Amino acid sequence: MSVDAHITELRKKHEALSAQVEKLQQTLSSDDLEIASLKKEKLRLKEEIERLAHG
Repeated sequence: MSVDAHITELRKKHEALSAQVEKLQQTLSSDDLEIASLKKEKLRLKEEIERLAHG
């Protein structure tokens, strides 16, 4: 897999996590630990995307 294709896949995962976090935050019975975990994963993906794009 090329670097560009890998970055594209990571961006898709990042967007999916963003949508999932937003959906969970809108529910009254949302799990704060789950949201925090998803946000950490989003940050990890973002950092990897930046590293690959600029590295």
